[in-house]
Amino acid sequence: MVEKVYVTYNQVHKLCQASAGRILEEFRPNLMIAIGGGGYVPARMLRSFLKKKDSPNIPIQAIGLSLYEDLGRGDPEEVPGTKVTRTQWLDLSSLEMANLIGKNVLIVDEVDDTRTTLEYAVRELEKDVELAQKQLGRQGEKTTFSIFVLHNKDKPKKGQLPPEMLAENRYLAAVTSGDVWICYPWEATLVPPLSYSYVYASMFCAGILTLASK
Repeated sequence: MVEKVYVTYNQVHKLCQASAGRILEEFRPNLMIAIGGGGYVPARMLRSFLKKKDSPNIPIQAIGLSLYEDLGRGDPEEVPGTKVTRTQWLDLSSLEMANLIGKNVLIVDEVDDTRTTLEYAVRELEKDVELAQKQLGRQGEKTTFSIFVLHNKDKPKKGQLPPEMLAENRYLAAVTSGDVWICYPWEATLVPPLSYSYVYASMFCAGILTLASK
């Protein structure tokens, strides 16, 4: 049986917080692309930590890619598939793709397992940006992609990232784990009763509660 590791929302929050400094210093993203469905929550959490005072939030765009296959047992466990399927993509004919030209783009996903999904995302996005540059006459504007994942599984990878991306350290995993099944909180189907901690957190965010000074 595959070992399972359960991750909480609080842990995800802390991983994003711990990684934000390096992302700001080294990647300097102008825009994030979240790979759905696992990259949506980390991207949104990360955006809060990347926001600079008196500056707007970093925009988040979304793509949907599916590699895992349902085992058909009625549980959330899946196995890696062999083919990446697009379920959502940027519209090449709209401003979505034009907005990527000349930007530092951070691709966000929850886990780097076989690396197949990340390879597909980088390859196809680079291809589409190059096409958009030609269509709009903006070939001189460089788009730089970097990657952030919560967990990188220490295992042989089927997919490959561009050598220059790795050489330039444009890849960051908050945690390197063993080859375990990581269960993220947004995958849960059983939701516990609302705890006081959630109530207090909501009140703090709303300004109803404040931290006592030492």
